[in-house]
This record gives sequence, structure tokens and C-alpha cells, in this order.
Amino acid sequence: MSPLRGILLMVTAVSLFVIMGSLVKAAVRIPTGETVFFRSFCALPVICAWLALRGELITGLSVRDWRGHALRAACGSIAMGLGFLGLKLLPLPEVTAIRFATPILIVVFAALILGERIRLVRVTAVVTGLVGVTIVMWPRLTLDFGDLALLGAVVTFGSAVLAALSQVFIKSMAGVERTTAIVFWFSATASCLSLLTLPFGWVMPSGIEWIFLVGAGLVGGLGQILLTAGYRFADASTLAPFTYVSMIWALAIGYFVFDESPTWPMLGGAALVIVAGIGIVLRERQLGLHVTADRKVQSQV
Repeated sequence: MSPLRGILLMVTAVSLFVIMGSLVKAAVRIPTGETVFFRSFCALPVICAWLALRGELITGLSVRDWRGHALRAACGSIAMGLGFLGLKLLPLPEVTAIRFATPILIVVFAALILGERIRLVRVTAVVTGLVGVTIVMWPRLTLDFGDLALLGAVVTFGSAVLAALSQVFIKSMAGVERTTAIVFWFSATASCLSLLTLPFGWVMPSGIEWIFLVGAGLVGGLGQILLTAGYRFADASTLAPFTYVSMIWALAIGYFVFDESPTWPMLGGAALVIVAGIGIVLRERQLGLHVTADRKVQSQV
């Protein structure tokens, strides 16, 4: 274990994901399904090169549970599409703040689907996080159903919900499927599923749009690799708080690149969500330490 190296990899990965989102947002004229295709397809060469360097180009892609991969890929692909649509309709920091609901919702889905127990600390954190998300979304929740900002808030929250569901499916495959296979087959499946949107009107990208789209795929693929590598050097509970670095990048890029000024509801709600997320991480770590201690005691009996 090398926690510092893991933290550096995590911070770099989440920073790349914000840059990827910025490139997607910049390609505003490109249909969402087409954007998902470029993001997924252009990441495949990066992932394959990574597997080849590790000597796992063949063994790393083997699959045991096709059903699990299909469910994870379907949820992840739709989550990506909804998230990209949200980026086209809302400010970058606001989308980032709403997407912070994902780790909060993972706790809920893990209890409902995997039967994990949630006690008072995590219940409190979940409620706090959802209140924070509501505060972020509240200015967008109008009765004008033609309001694009309302649509943006709804699809972004839907993206967070499906992303959480996708992560729970990954959790259910832990110890059965290789992480490398999950990363590769997700990108491959998302590329194929995105082609279903072709009849709904893809457009020929301009010169700069090609750079945005291909760049989003390459940057996203590299971010996936660094994220995966980070977990080899540090525990998830150590790395999780550093994912919130993405808010700093989102605020900076939103302000200086897209001329998006943060609002007080967005900042206040995001702060609540971050506090709740860190609370869940600390509780998970505490429970993990208890489990480790119990195992040590049992091994000495």
C-alpha cells in the first residue's frame, strides 16, 4: 500500500473527469447519444493499451457473469447519457453538485438490493445528503415543464440514481469479475448502445468539435485507468473524500471558461452533500476496522 500515491492518482482521475465533462459541455451542438458514443469508443484504445502494458489484454477481459455486466453497462450507459444531457442544460458546478448524490444513493440501493444493514449514522448521512441535493435543485423545480433548467436538474439527478445503481451492481460482482473486464466491457457496451440513437439525428462534428469529442473519450479513458490504479495503492475509504476535489475544478472551469457563477443554494446544498458523503465514508471505515479487529480476534482463538 502507498496511500499518497493512491491519493495523487485519485485527485488526477477526478480532475480528468471534470475536464471530460467540460469538453462534453463545450460540444453543445452534438446530440447526447453521439457524445456518449465518442466518449465510450475513443476510450477503448486507451484501455486496451493499458491492458496490453499489464499483460492482461486476453485474461483481463474474461467474463463469468454476463448478466451482471449487462445490467451494470445498461445502467451506466443511460447514466452517462443523462449526465451529458444535464451538462448541456445546467452550469458545470451545479451538475457536479447534484451528481454528488451518487455515493449517498449507493447506501440506499445496497440496503435494498444487497441486503446491507444501515444504522442511525448512515441513515442520518443519507437524509442530510438528500436534503443537500434538494437545496441544490430547488431553484430549478418549477411548474413550467417546458423549462430546460428543470429538465436539466431532473435528468442529472436521474443520472446520479442510475450511476449509484450501476455501482451497486459492480459491488455485487466483487470477487467474481475482474475490474479490468468491468472497465472494458462497460465502454464497449456503451459504444454499441449509443448507436441506437443514430436514427434520431447525429450530426457531422466540425473541426473543433472533433477535438472536444475525441478528447473527451481519451481523457475519460485515462481517468478510468488512473481511478482503477488508485485503488491498488490505498483503501476506498481513504480515497473517497478526495473525489470532492472535483467541485473545486468544476467551480473554476465553470467560472473562467463558461462564465458560470455559483449560487448560494448550490454552494450550501453541495456542502451538505459533501459532509454527508464524508460521514458515510468515515462510518464505512469504522465498520471496516471493527470487522478486521474481529477477524484478528477469531484467528487467535
